[in-house]
Formats: sequence, structure tokens, C-alpha cells
Amino acid sequence: MPNVVVEVRDLAKAYGSTVAVDGVSFEVHEGEIFGLIGPNGAGKTTTLECLQGLRRADRGTVRVLGLDPRSDAMELRRRIGVQYQEAQLQKRIKVWEAVDLWASLYPSVVDPADLMARLGLESKRDAWFMTLSGGQKQRLFIALALIHEPDVVFLDELTTGLDPQARRAIWGLVTAIRDRGKTVFLTTHLMEEAERLCDRVGIIEHGRLIELGTPDELVGRHCPEHAVVFESDDAEIDGALEGLDDVTSTSAVGTTHTVHGVGPRFVTHVIQAIANQGVEVRNFRTETPTLEEVFLKLTGHGIRD
Repeated sequence: MPNVVVEVRDLAKAYGSTVAVDGVSFEVHEGEIFGLIGPNGAGKTTTLECLQGLRRADRGTVRVLGLDPRSDAMELRRRIGVQYQEAQLQKRIKVWEAVDLWASLYPSVVDPADLMARLGLESKRDAWFMTLSGGQKQRLFIALALIHEPDVVFLDELTTGLDPQARRAIWGLVTAIRDRGKTVFLTTHLMEEAERLCDRVGIIEHGRLIELGTPDELVGRHCPEHAVVFESDDAEIDGALEGLDDVTSTSAVGTTHTVHGVGPRFVTHVIQAIANQGVEVRNFRTETPTLEEVFLKLTGHGIRD
């Protein structure tokens, strides 16, 4: 079992009468991408700030790399990298100047030129911050978080507001961080992002952690039913498929047939049954439940509500 690098036990934090985090507990293991997911206002950023020592918890214990984020703040800051959701720099600071400034804050840093090259910022070295696109700004903030080769990297709503192309480019950078042996803790309200990036996720809602596991585990636990959709002119095919043990329902709209079922061999059994009937089908596809559907089932509303 990999080492535990983040340990949270019964964490609670309130702002007056508003409870932001309410008894949250989880662990993050070395070398994984862990995602804390939930809608805006669920308690993700407050949890992250408690982990970084920016806020004092009302209750519970927090350890990051075995350190207390409050009493061991100076040592912890040397070992973690942080990208903030609302980060900004001076408008006319150049990319190389920002990287150089951050590098001056630490006793040991990576090669700034190599880091900028790895993050695709080499051609923007002399550009002012205010001229960068949203994706370029996020890559710069990742560079600032990685300049001192931290053991744990915290990323807060990293791709919010970016276009799909920039978002996928950032996802590649985050995966590369993990592949270099680092631990990544990210918060997001984008389910596709969590599914694509995270080894494990915790779902937080109204300050409470309501589920924890790998994306596949959560989907299998709460939304095990899959679907097969295809087109066929044979109106009798649904009857042949209804008799399969792992089929739960069939339906047809015109020539489009939908078959729902459960189990690891559900799709295989449907394919075999269609082949045995000698039926010609078109546009055959499978539909797999997503984390968005898991969240909807657990909370009764969409992730962006």
C-alpha cells in the first residue's frame, strides 16, 4: 500500500452559522491524483485551505506529509506546490520574471528554462502576463507551483473557464506531474475532468463527504446498469434479447433499439444473441454511466446546480 501523504480526520469548519465542512475524513496516497469533487459551495476550497494551513479548522486533525499545516507551516510550504482558483499576477510582469521571482523564494529549485519548456511556455518567455490566454496563464501558475519540485501539488478548480482544447492540454500536464511520482490533490466541479484525471475521488456535498473510491468503483456501486443502442429493421429482435439473464429492459423507437442490463458480460451476451438471430444491425454502440449520473443519484440534483 502506498504511503499516506494527506490524512484528514473529522475535519469541520464553519463561518458563523454557515457550516462549510462537516466531519470530513479521507486519506490521499503517495503518487496518486486525488479529486475532491462537488458543486460550487460544497466545501472543496475550504477543505483545501485547511490542508494548506490557510484556515484553522474548528474540529478534527489534518496532516500533510506528516506535518501539521498550522504549526509546521514553514516546512510544509517548502514541500507543497499550490495553484489557487482566483490567482492573478501583475499585468506587466513577464513570464520569465514571474518564474524567476518564485524561484528566489526557495533554497532549491528545478531549472526554470527546462520547466517552462515542459509546460509549453518557452515561446511566451518574454510575454506580459496580461497578454496570455487563459490556458497559458494556467500553465504559468502550474510552473510556479512546481518550481521547487514539491512532493504534493494542490490544484483548485484548475480548468474552470477554459475552452475544451486548453482544458485537455492542462489535463495532460496534470497527468505528467503524477507520472513523475508526485501526488496531486485537485478540486473540481467538472465530472469529466474528475473521470479523466483522478485515480480516486471523494464526492462532497453540503460540507459532507458522501462517497469515496475510484471512478469505476463509484459507477459500479451506484449506477451498474449499462445500455446497448443499435438500429435494426427487425422488429422481433427485442423479444429475443428480453430472455437474456443480464438484460433488465428493452425498448424501441422506430428502428432504434435500446437494451439495458447489468453484469460484466452483458454486452457480450447481447452481441452473441444478435449474431445467433442473424439480424443485421447498424450504428451499434454502448452507453456507460458516468460520475455525473452517480452524483445525480446520490444528491438528487446536477453537479452544477
